[in-house]
Amino acid sequence: MLPPLPPGAEPAAPLFASTSYWLHLPILVLVISLVYGATRYDDWPHIFKEARRWVVRLLGFLFVIVLILFLLGIQF
Repeated sequence: MLPPLPPGAEPAAPLFASTSYWLHLPILVLVISLVYGATRYDDWPHIFKEARRWVVRLLGFLFVIVLILFLLGIQF
């Protein structure tokens, strides 16, 4: 149980209260993937193919990190 808040204090924001991070994440992952693909290849089909691979890798990595942090945050 949490201790009571002092007078005049506001409660902390919920976990997903700041949605701007979550709205920018897909755009950021896509831009990073496209830039990385463009540094390796010169033609658009290969750039898009490499970018698609990097999107999967980045999202998979971020998912694993979020899962680990979630599991560490669970109270046993």
